[in-house]
Amino acid sequence: MISNTPLIFEESQPGRQGTPIPRPDVPGPELTDILDSTFLRTEPAELPQVTEPEVVRHFVNLSVKNHHIDKDFYPLGSCTMKYNPKINDALASLPEFAKLHPLQSDDTVQGALRLMWELERMLGKITGMAGVTLQPSAGAQGEFTGALIMRRYHDQTSGHNRQFILIPETAHGTNPASVVSAGFKPKVVKSNTRGKVDLDDLKAKADGETAGMMLTQPNTLGLFENDIEAISSIVHAAGGLMYMDGANLNALVGLTRPADMGFDITHINLHKTFSTPHGGGGPGAGPIGVTEELKPFLPVPIIRRTEGGNFIRDYDNPQSIGNVHSFFGNFGVLVRAWGYIRMLGENGVRRMTRSAIINANYLKTKLAPAYNIPFVEGTMHEFVISGTRQKERGVRVLDIAKTLLDFGFHAPTIYFPLNVSESMMIEPTETESQQTLDKFAEAMLEIDKMIDSDPERIHSAPLNTPVRRLDETLANRKPNLRWRP
Repeated sequence: MISNTPLIFEESQPGRQGTPIPRPDVPGPELTDILDSTFLRTEPAELPQVTEPEVVRHFVNLSVKNHHIDKDFYPLGSCTMKYNPKINDALASLPEFAKLHPLQSDDTVQGALRLMWELERMLGKITGMAGVTLQPSAGAQGEFTGALIMRRYHDQTSGHNRQFILIPETAHGTNPASVVSAGFKPKVVKSNTRGKVDLDDLKAKADGETAGMMLTQPNTLGLFENDIEAISSIVHAAGGLMYMDGANLNALVGLTRPADMGFDITHINLHKTFSTPHGGGGPGAGPIGVTEELKPFLPVPIIRRTEGGNFIRDYDNPQSIGNVHSFFGNFGVLVRAWGYIRMLGENGVRRMTRSAIINANYLKTKLAPAYNIPFVEGTMHEFVISGTRQKERGVRVLDIAKTLLDFGFHAPTIYFPLNVSESMMIEPTETESQQTLDKFAEAMLEIDKMIDSDPERIHSAPLNTPVRRLDETLANRKPNLRWRP
């Protein structure tokens, strides 16, 4: 079964149009006077012919078919899909921000420069880092930027033979990709029986060829690496740098700082922790913070405050790795993050973090009677369950995820991390009430009972969504993504 909503091309009728645009009544050049005729169409574009109300209704109807955080609970582990205040969207949409041109002179954009200068200092205080750049447009680009800084640091300190960056086996997939993109090679460090870094394996692999370690804290299982000081000491003793993947910073803000754990570099996912709606491919921002020793290598330009109190963009930094994003990245994301942090303040962000941790542990406890939870010690803002008990009774985690859609919830992340069989990663975030968590837990427990009472219902789910279960193998091998008349 597929959605009964027609494509907008199928709604098209010859001669229909929205607002007609009259020809100008003042003399002006023709397109052929401006563009070479080879760039002009000889036939009209195959666009749907519909009225404005039809366009609006079509896309509004499509929007309510998708699940989103404004619609209901979205416990997508590792992604921090929390509700974000709409006032921050309003701030970012103010014409004084939204209509700035990136090539305006510094004296005409003092407010924007001051906002970014203040945000850098807020993020520096939150992470304990001495310097911050706002340029990277996502966590992965932050990783890449951090790895480039590692390379520049080792080149400056004659560490040319340092070709490996250590990553845990539970790492996000972007970690090894960023390592390779920066010219290094990843070396995998095993986990111990508690789901954390195996110190013995780390000691065996940290050597004179180690450029650094890229570690998520808390890790991808949602567990706090409580041996972090020992981990940092081992890597530093080998001459490497510590990089913190800040994907899970929502579990640390206001409680502890990456710099205090021995990290030299960290990225901050503003689009996860500080207000920008996450998902849909963007926009995002992944600023990085660095220690005093690494500040000379940050991307240019650097925002500086002059003695007279004005703000300038300073490109004079010969040791910089250069520019990693045009201008200052996704500025609207920076405005939202600035507003979010200013609105909550120090006590507010601390409450945010504690609530995220409490919510995850509460939900974990509610699900423990029915689902196997392989790692329970040190759970922070998210946790991983294993559907092995359910698989033994004939139902996979994929089936559970599909059935959750019929209960009105987005499914958590499934089959990641890879070191847990039939894994489901659940992150409730701090913005959900106890009632919402109880409803989700009840749905999960009900699905577990349905395995014995109505297994076919689970295997055929979802039944109540606009699109029913697809043949996913066929969809991957022969995707049908383009309309043809």
